[in-house]
Amino acid sequence: MPKVIEWVGAREGDIVWRYPVEEIAWGDNLVVHEYEAAVFFRDGKAYDVFRAGRHVLTTANLPLLTKIFSKLTGFNKVPFTATVIFVSLKQFQGKFGAQGQTKELAPLKFFGGFWFRVEEPNLFVNEVVGGQGAFTTDGLQNFLRGYFNERLIDTLSQYSLADVYGKLDETSLLSKNVLFDAFSRIGLELIDVKFEGIDTTPEWRDRLFYIKTGVSGAEVLRMETVQKSAESLSKSSGGAIGAGAVILPQVLQQPAGQAQVMVVCPKCGFQNPQTTKFCGNCGAQMQAPSGGVNCPKCGTSNAAGAKFCSNCGTPLQATAKCPKCDAEVQAGVKFCPNCGAKL
Repeated sequence: MPKVIEWVGAREGDIVWRYPVEEIAWGDNLVVHEYEAAVFFRDGKAYDVFRAGRHVLTTANLPLLTKIFSKLTGFNKVPFTATVIFVSLKQFQGKFGAQGQTKELAPLKFFGGFWFRVEEPNLFVNEVVGGQGAFTTDGLQNFLRGYFNERLIDTLSQYSLADVYGKLDETSLLSKNVLFDAFSRIGLELIDVKFEGIDTTPEWRDRLFYIKTGVSGAEVLRMETVQKSAESLSKSSGGAIGAGAVILPQVLQQPAGQAQVMVVCPKCGFQNPQTTKFCGNCGAQMQAPSGGVNCPKCGTSNAAGAKFCSNCGTPLQATAKCPKCDAEVQAGVKFCPNCGAKL
């Protein structure tokens, strides 16, 4: 009596299922539900594919297997051996997550989700289910997670840390385009990719912060060297102090041709490059307002009309009077700007 070959009891989230009986007879009934495909698999290769419907197995609707069997002795012998693999054509979600690095070798941790569906069942069975031995949904998800992570690591290694953090949407789109082709090669359609989290080490987060405020990469590395040298010397015994006195001035010295003027934040006192618009420590505005003046002693930006520096108290305007014309003059000048009298 002909038997019915059918995927019964499919659960939500199941992607593949292998019919447990490999003995197939002509006249058996193959039932393929909507959003499913059934692939006949034998000797490590996918052959005939059936879509939704009820099919009576004959030589007419199994042309590829029939062609193989015709070359074998006992072709008409019943039953013959083949594996029927059912594949769901619905959309599924996979998870990814791994550690890689950017093009400047910054460590990168990331995780998220991707959405996919089986587009070409025969190619999918050849390359993944049969080729990788992933005959269960769990095994298939594990393979796809590794497949996705490996290619995403390669993709992100072509970008800088600032690109990944500052242009995450653009990076996600470019990554999806690269991975789309990779998924197509194994019979899948990659529908969407979404990063749920991305991070690096505290050290590289600090570097990224300073780079975004306008500090050059060389300057960041120099500051880190100073900090590490200071920490090392603070842990050393007294015998290392003499050596430190020689080493630190050389480290602190700006590279030739790269000297950078630093100014003090008027709010928190943190030193920032002169071209910085906002403090790298507290975010306060660094540039003096229109018509303002910078303190000649500490460099703090002060509002127009201020007589004393808001950071160190240094006089900013006239602090004396001309003995001849009684005009106010700035401290330290040699001649009165009003009457020319020598002071």
